[in-house]
Amino acid sequence: MRWIWIDRFVEFQSGSHAQAIKNVTLAEDHLHDHFPGFPVMPGSLIIEGLAQTGGILLGESKQFKHIVILAKIPNITFHSWACPGDTLTYTVKLAISREDGGMVECQAHVGGRLVADGEIFFAHLAQTDGPKIDQKNFVFTTWLLGVLDVGRAGDGTGPDGTGPAAGGPASDPGDADSKRP
Repeated sequence: MRWIWIDRFVEFQSGSHAQAIKNVTLAEDHLHDHFPGFPVMPGSLIIEGLAQTGGILLGESKQFKHIVILAKIPNITFHSWACPGDTLTYTVKLAISREDGGMVECQAHVGGRLVADGEIFFAHLAQTDGPKIDQKNFVFTTWLLGVLDVGRAGDGTGPDGTGPAAGGPASDPGDADSKRP
């Protein structure tokens, strides 16, 4: 099972910044136990959503030449929470981008309310680094890139300002099944 913590990109500027959303719903089993009587999105999953948003931004800036992995979270502060019915907005800015990895500055909001902010560092791995890397355990696979396909402006333009997002098919943005391998 893949754990995808972003629903779609709403803004994507290659090599600069990105914004993705996650709708929090009671259909997610983890909310029933965290916390009984006051369900909130766990902080670790908010961090994962920020990391997926930032990891795709970094990976795309290098044309996905490397496997992008989360290296460390030196600084994250939680200011508030997200409950069922809320839409989390993840905003990341690419602060450092090098051949060996990068760093994003990130924020999570619900409406105008700041939920979390911090920094996330990523490392790049090449397929030739050490033993063969089994990517089935990595979130940053080409399957996750399908979230870029639904990141279209109202006029149908993609993140680069031309045509469908990420060169994907001009299909219905809600048709997620058409984007899966």
